Formats: sequence, C-alpha cells, structure tokens
Amino acid sequence: MTLDRTDPEGAIARAAKAYSNWGRWGEDDVLGTLNFLDEAGRREAAALIRRGVSFSLSQRFDINGPQKGWRRRTNPVHTMLDTGTDAALGNQGLPHGIGGADDVIAMPLQCSTQWDGLGHIFDHGKAWNGRRAEQVVTSDGDLVTGIEHMAAHVAGRGVLLDVGRVVGDDGELPDGFAITEEHLTATAEAHGVTVGRGDLVLVRTGQLTRVRRDGWGEYAGGPAPGLSFTTAGWLHGTEIAAIATDTWGFEVRPNEFDHAFQPLHQVAIPHLGLLIGEMWDLDALAEDCAADGVYAFWLTAAPLPITGAVGSPVNPIAVK
Repeated sequence: MTLDRTDPEGAIARAAKAYSNWGRWGEDDVLGTLNFLDEAGRREAAALIRRGVSFSLSQRFDINGPQKGWRRRTNPVHTMLDTGTDAALGNQGLPHGIGGADDVIAMPLQCSTQWDGLGHIFDHGKAWNGRRAEQVVTSDGDLVTGIEHMAAHVAGRGVLLDVGRVVGDDGELPDGFAITEEHLTATAEAHGVTVGRGDLVLVRTGQLTRVRRDGWGEYAGGPAPGLSFTTAGWLHGTEIAAIATDTWGFEVRPNEFDHAFQPLHQVAIPHLGLLIGEMWDLDALAEDCAADGVYAFWLTAAPLPITGAVGSPVNPIAVK
C-alpha cells in the first residue's frame, strides 16, 4: 500500500472498505477478532507449556507511571483505607486482637498495561460492526460491546515478534520507525515462528526498554516506533485474535500522514474488530525467547470484567 501523506481520509476509507469484518460473525457480535480464537486453538496452545516458566507482561500500576494528564489520563492513585498502624493502635474496633489493612485505587482504565476495547474508537460516528456510536457508548458506558464480554476469551497461543531485536539497533527501534508487513514477516522468519488464525501477537519495539533507561519523556503520547498504517491488510489477512505492543499507542508516531491522529486505530478497532493492547512489558519474555529460540507460548490476558468499559487494565501472563 502506497500512502498519500496528504490524504488520511481517503486512505482510511479505502482500508476500511477493503478490510472490514462487519457482519462476519453476525449483527449481534461483541467479540470481533476474538472469534478467531476457539477451543481447538486453546488446546493446541496449552501444549506449548513445556518448562512451566511464567512471565508477567505488565508494567506496574503506581503514581510513577508515564501518564501526564492528556485527555485526563493520570497515573494510579493508591490510598490506604486501613493500615497496620490503625491495627496496632486498636482503632479498628475489631474483637480478639484481629487487625487488617484495606486499600483503594483511583485510575483511568488505560493508564498502564491495558486492552483497547471495541467501544474505544469510532469511524465517522460508527462503532464496531457498523453500529451508531451514540447508541453504543453513552454516559452509562459501552452498552453493547463492553469489555466484560471479552473476559472469558483472551487465552491462547501467544507469539512474540521482537522487531526491535531483529530489525533495530541493539534491540531498539527509534521513535518514528514505521513497522511494515515486511518487517513483521522477516521477524517471524528470523524467529522460526508462524503467525496465523487466533494468535495473540506481541510486537516488541524496544521503546519501553529505552524509556526505562532514559526516563518516561514523551512515552505517553509522544513519538514512538509502531505499526505502519500499511499493516492493516496484514492484521486482517492473518486473522489474528489480538495484538499488543510495548508502546503507548500501538501504531507509529508521528503518524504517517501530515495531519492525522491514530489512523490505524480508526480502521483496526471499528472495522476489523481487533483487540489492541498497549504499554505491555515484553523485555523479560524477549530475553527468554532469544535464549531458548522459542517464540510461541501460552498466553492468558483477560481484561477485568468492568461492565460497560471501553478498556481495561490487564496483567498478561506468558507461560513457556
């Protein structure tokens, strides 16, 4: 796909028409590409567990995260409701010496490692499967495709594509690097792994490695390596169930048009029905995959079943 940098509107419209999954799983569908991940696929994926070693792919949820307040996204605020001090002072009013601690957290659902739900992005007022956006997501939440519908489904064959290691310099891609289908294919070949129907694909760029070393900087919303708009056809044709990256926004930033904001999101979520993950920590898993040469594994990454949410925190677990 050749891009005209001056015409994001046209490119989005053409990609939406070419790669639409509207109606593919019926007019009432709420799962999108997760429909590609079935019971048979999970049984095969379970056989990938050989060593029993596990990896959390989540960043921490704390006040020291990357958020800077854009669109009211802040880092988590953790507050204790009861503490050991309260217990020691006998202030809890509990019998026979028992004491306890409780806490609460306030945070945007997409402030750290997370999934973008199907109600997160619209195209010209249309949500996933051609529904009218104002009839899907209201002040009461996502009334149709709330992320709670996905809670039982996101578990299966995970595949790591460490593009940073294969294509980049010292394991990292520079900000603004557009990952093309050719890069994804070359990385899969270098890893000796296939990508196909029902896979949960993880793309490591190395940006998180860099910001951990140098500071958050513009990680949240700034320039970043990421998928090229031209990968829309690959995302559709491979029939993957979901994809996640170690970056804030999944796609390359700045975007590949002169005046655009997240154009690949505008195709992938409302038209493909693709589940997209962002800010995943893939470094420890990548080191292990490089050491043993195995880039496919069992992955479970269930969103919290928050009724009506358009995104969710997640602690993905990869098991090899």
